[in-house]
Amino acid sequence: MPTHRGLRHLALRVTDLARSRSFYERFLGMKVVWEPDPDNVYFSSGSDNLALHQIAPAELAQYQPLGGQLLDHVGVILESPAHVDEMFRDVQQDAAQYGATIAKPPKQHRDGSYSFYFTDPDGNVIQALYEPTISRMEFLPPA
Repeated sequence: MPTHRGLRHLALRVTDLARSRSFYERFLGMKVVWEPDPDNVYFSSGSDNLALHQIAPAELAQYQPLGGQLLDHVGVILESPAHVDEMFRDVQQDAAQYGATIAKPPKQHRDGSYSFYFTDPDGNVIQALYEPTISRMEFLPPA
C-alpha cells in the first residue's frame, strides 16, 4: 500500500461563496491558487488545499443544514499557545461581520495542546490548535 503524504485537502459546499471566501482569506490567511469559474475557488496556505463550492441555486432553496454537523471539526495548526490566543482575539473581534461565531473559548488540553473552536459562515467548526509535536513541523508558505 502506498504511503500518503497526509490529509491535506478539504472541500466544502457553501451557501454564499463570496462570504465564505472572505472568511477564509481573513481568518485563515488562505491564498487563492485556482478559480476555475464563479462557483468554485481553491485555496492553499502552502502545504494544503481547501476548495469551496457554491451550492447550486436550484439546490440552495432546498438546502437544509442538519441539526448537527457530521464532521466534528477541521483543525488548523498554530505555532504556539500565544498564537492561539492572538487568533482567538482576532476572530472574537470580527467574526460576527462574517456570520461566524466562537464555539468554545481557549482551553489547555490534557495532552499539552491548547486550542479554541469557531465556526465558519455555514456553521462548520474549526479548531485553532497548538499541538506540541505537529506545531514544531516546518510548513511551506503560500507561493
